[in-house]
Amino acid sequence: MTYAQFLLIFLVLPILLLAGAVRRRWRQRYGLVVGLHSLIALAYTTPWDNYLVATRVWWYDPGRVMGITWGWVPLEEYTFFVLQPILVGLWLIYLSSLSLSSMPWRGEGMDRAALRWGATLGGGLIWLGALAVLVFGWRPGTYLGLELGWLMPPILLQLAFGADILWRYRRPVIWAIATATFYLAGADALAIRSGIWTIDPDQSLGILLGGVLPWEEFVFFALTNVLIVFGITLLLSAEGRGRAQRWWGRWRPAREP
Repeated sequence: MTYAQFLLIFLVLPILLLAGAVRRRWRQRYGLVVGLHSLIALAYTTPWDNYLVATRVWWYDPGRVMGITWGWVPLEEYTFFVLQPILVGLWLIYLSSLSLSSMPWRGEGMDRAALRWGATLGGGLIWLGALAVLVFGWRPGTYLGLELGWLMPPILLQLAFGADILWRYRRPVIWAIATATFYLAGADALAIRSGIWTIDPDQSLGILLGGVLPWEEFVFFALTNVLIVFGITLLLSAEGRGRAQRWWGRWRPAREP
């Protein structure tokens, strides 16, 4: 199996099926939000992934790609950056039986600010632990440290902004993250078994799920799906948009009379 065939089977075809499934409930803003996440994923992931390939944290089989490469990464990898948010975004929209723009708040009695900052603090401790692994140069923790060091900052921003909103939508959020992670991790295991790409055993913990999938790969899909689902939920929810407008109005410089 080539990398292009992998993309067609495990991402393009499910995207087409999901697009057909959600067409009746589709709104223009859904496309804008999902498209925005694809662009952000491409921009944010490109330098990080090029660094991984350049330092041989992982590598790909040149015989399984088309040979079009920018930097150290093949065209298929950039395509994956764009397709994953589309797949996961459509899946989240499909799973959401109620519109994210109309659900009433049901967090009575909850200290919403405490929830936001508590979640941010917990995530911040994980991020500091990842930085410590990288600073002290523990080689088996390299891949995991680079993942957490790269992915936690935007997740921390999402939690600081709207952990309470995400908790409100916890059912579709958790279900979308969990199912998408297991699906993509399973597809990843097949790709590794097929030799499309390889993870350096010296720069990973050596924990293989099912005897094939490095633990770090499962963490990668879990955290990237967290970013996608959190971001789309916050942007599509009425409360998320309202909070963004209030915060923007609070920090926007007053106009001159």
